[in-house]
Amino acid sequence: MRLWSAQASSEINLGKFNQGDYFAAVEDKNHSENVSRVLYPDDSTYSGRELRLRQEYFLVSSTIQDILSRHYQLHKTYDNLADKIAIHLNDTHPVLSIPEMMRLLIDEHQFSWDDAFEVCCQVFSYTNHTLMSEALETWPVDMLGKILPRHLQIIFEINDYFLKTLQEQYPNDTDLLGRASIIDESNGRRVRMAWLAVVVSHKVNGVSELHSNLMVQSLFADFAKIFPGRFTNVTNGVTPRRWLAVANPSLSAVLDEHLGRNWRTDLSLLNELQQHCDFPMVNHAVHQAKLENKKRLAEYIAQQLNVVVNPKALFDVQIKRIHEYKRQLMNVLHVITRYNRIKADPDAKWVPRGEYFWR
Repeated sequence: MRLWSAQASSEINLGKFNQGDYFAAVEDKNHSENVSRVLYPDDSTYSGRELRLRQEYFLVSSTIQDILSRHYQLHKTYDNLADKIAIHLNDTHPVLSIPEMMRLLIDEHQFSWDDAFEVCCQVFSYTNHTLMSEALETWPVDMLGKILPRHLQIIFEINDYFLKTLQEQYPNDTDLLGRASIIDESNGRRVRMAWLAVVVSHKVNGVSELHSNLMVQSLFADFAKIFPGRFTNVTNGVTPRRWLAVANPSLSAVLDEHLGRNWRTDLSLLNELQQHCDFPMVNHAVHQAKLENKKRLAEYIAQQLNVVVNPKALFDVQIKRIHEYKRQLMNVLHVITRYNRIKADPDAKWVPRGEYFWR
């Protein structure tokens, strides 16, 4: 685990300070350290998007340089990189790792372009998390060229290499070249980071069986045809030992009583709960476990926010970072709609409900 922080190379511009321009004297320091001041800065403005790109590159470059440095300390050579390291791209935010690795291997460690590309193809893998186009990261060519010109050059070279290979495989399908190109020419020339990840990674996975099937049928249908063995599924999940046995001791006690303790290592045993669905004693025990946990949350909210909530109400919770595509606004509109319905018919049998937004 690495936690990176940007630090300015100089604390103060003494010349500007002595001239009385105190804000300008520390401007360079603040500008440098803004890179790691806030994770995922708002990108609704051009300057915000530029800072976001700088931050992604800062985190990527720090990590890749650290990986290479530690590898060399252990092995005294870079010739065995593909045998010793694996880099997993979790969504598109770290995909700049690919051109950064290429840059370091070629410019700093004297690899040929072909050898550096081969290492990257063996080292990188990629997880796609969404099929929504607005959630797939793209960067304007102009912005990348301004901030990371060498990386843009490498991306162009990768794309050129890929398209030439594609043209040899499918000489009569010119439309395929446009659809599969890393550079989106139809939308103001943008670099499609998910495309770059798929082209270079040796494995690409979705996060559920349904998602993985849709991924190769829609979003990456062309790539699934080009790289038929590249796509796979790795179902996302949580460990029952941490998130049930440890985090939920009251419910775990109910499961232990009726199923034994082996469900911790064989989660399929939870299917046996279906046999107990009609037993009032079991239903009551599960209900009490849930109520106990809701009381714990209500106490935490009272302590942290000084807000009193009803633990017997239905808890409707959305835990996501605040962003347009996370649809918190849609959830708020639903709350308002329910409120208006209650006002219009206050005597109806409404279920008490608490709405919670966490980030």
